[in-house]
Amino acid sequence: MTSIKTALRTMIGLSLMTVLLACAGPDVSGGIYDPFERQNREVHEFNRQVDKAFLRPASMAYGGILPAPVRIGVGNFASNLSIPGAIVNDLLQLNIEDAVHNTFRLLVNTTVGLGGVLDPALAIGLEPRDSNFGETMHVWGFKEGAYVELPFVGPSTTRDSVGMAVDLVIDPLNTLFPAPEKYIAPAVAAAATVGDRYRFGTTIDSVLYESADSYAQSRLFYLESRRFDLGGETESDDELYDLYEEAYE
Repeated sequence: MTSIKTALRTMIGLSLMTVLLACAGPDVSGGIYDPFERQNREVHEFNRQVDKAFLRPASMAYGGILPAPVRIGVGNFASNLSIPGAIVNDLLQLNIEDAVHNTFRLLVNTTVGLGGVLDPALAIGLEPRDSNFGETMHVWGFKEGAYVELPFVGPSTTRDSVGMAVDLVIDPLNTLFPAPEKYIAPAVAAAATVGDRYRFGTTIDSVLYESADSYAQSRLFYLESRRFDLGGETESDDELYDLYEEAYE
């Protein structure tokens, strides 16, 4: 009961913060609002060094040691663990169709798919339909806010940054399960991230280490992709969206 009350208080606090952030800054749909560029560039360089020193080597070792079926299984398992949080956001958006879709996908993959290691739901037309609290705030009418780059996380916006924090609170796996079970999902997600870094290594390397301005390119790719995901218009063509999706999926 104490943990539930704490979670509710945290959620209320984050919701108030969301309102403040949503009211800050101009509406820049289609443009770039980056008032923290100096700090963002410092964080971007920090993230590049972390990637160069740790994530990139770890991904190469991960991909070199584990065969593809195992890596795919880890990715499937991580995706399955994220579905309860997506269902909560579907409901908050009053998107009943996706909530039902994701519920059936969760049931099929958790049972027939051996806890989500396999993805039999995809074969019967239950494709992944991700959702998060950043998208929920978009549906509720909150503005994108300023562009920010977060340590260890990468490109984001003020709206999506608050959304990530709220997702931690409202995810049933985080609020209902005790330790150490509640830490399984973050650990698996971290392993899946390493696997994605290996899978899309060539594209990510081209963005981080081969572009003239990796910060500006990462910022553009993120904003264009995120707006595309949320159903907005973008100024770039589909090739730009596809490239970002491969790099940061």
